[in-house]
Amino acid sequence: MFSAADTTFMAQAIRLAELGRYTTSPNPNVGAVLVHNGVVVGSGYHRQAGGPHAEVSALREAGIAAKGATCYVTLEPCSHYGRTPPCAEALIAAGVARVVVAMQDPNPQVAGRGVAMLRSAGIQVDVGLLEAEARALNPGFLSRMERKRPYVQLKLAASLDGRTALANGDSKWLTADAARSDVQHYRAQSCAILSTATTVLADNARLNLRPEQLQHSVTALQSGELRQPKRVILDRNGTLDHKLALFNDGGEVLLCVSKVENSRPLPNIARQIHCPLDSKAQFDLVALLEHLALRENVNTLWVEAGATLAGTLLRLNLVDELIVYLAPKLLGNTAQPLAVLPEFTALAQVPELRWTDMRMVGPDIRLTATVNHTATGVTG
Repeated sequence: MFSAADTTFMAQAIRLAELGRYTTSPNPNVGAVLVHNGVVVGSGYHRQAGGPHAEVSALREAGIAAKGATCYVTLEPCSHYGRTPPCAEALIAAGVARVVVAMQDPNPQVAGRGVAMLRSAGIQVDVGLLEAEARALNPGFLSRMERKRPYVQLKLAASLDGRTALANGDSKWLTADAARSDVQHYRAQSCAILSTATTVLADNARLNLRPEQLQHSVTALQSGELRQPKRVILDRNGTLDHKLALFNDGGEVLLCVSKVENSRPLPNIARQIHCPLDSKAQFDLVALLEHLALRENVNTLWVEAGATLAGTLLRLNLVDELIVYLAPKLLGNTAQPLAVLPEFTALAQVPELRWTDMRMVGPDIRLTATVNHTATGVTG
């Protein structure tokens, strides 16, 4: 069904899609390549929500050479009117002969309609080439569409013996400058950062994106398209003062409260969102994640907080990926733990992880692991 040339051109489209990973939110990363008689005549990727989609950029570059060409695209062309017209219509109008799609769009507004529209116009459509690679481009978007919650990345920094701070709370700085700069790349690719009022108050944390700390050049930096992720702060008791640095560095702040108070003074960049309590009178994090996905269009949620929130998210099986920076230090058994988890009585209850990456970041080690949701036995 697919030739070696098909695979080569789709791989090129996937590489193009990766260029938008800092700027497309809440839209997915998409790349497209137009080929006529074995020659690339147009290519493009989705740069920013509200801007031209990948197929449109490729068509503009190809011009009249798009007629009779094959379009390789990493995600099914859209079939609905949003901030831009349907890409399926644009491909039909350009006279392309064939469209090769890596994967169907899980967005219910599309979900096969784009493919059907193209086929109804007499265009050959083949679906499924390098689908796994295409899915890997958009874990957050796919999570929001398929699971109705964001893709959750939990960031932790610890000593070699798995401790995050001394018993007195001192943790500055456990990891070196390189690790803290590395974190900025994750923040830049996230739609929102989740933390707690306790974490913010501990050192007047800003929890924002600092482009000057990015270690290497990013395409988005050159065009000024980087945006500040939303800061989502669990502030049940309304303890955050509007004079804190959090409210003075740009980017929207969402304060999660159990009861919205109209009388509370807040800066223009901040607003309160109601988060219900669970049976233990704690924030219902499952409901919060659903709200962030469906109401705030959050694809990827980056979590930076203490051991309590980390443990709760793991216990509720809400973490998809762990990013742990290990410093070459030993803090001892009285130091604070990585995550507060319930006591396990059998190994079958322990969260099961799968290593996906291990590398040096300056003098520290960055470990990346995904959570096997089907195997974990952690419960409330």
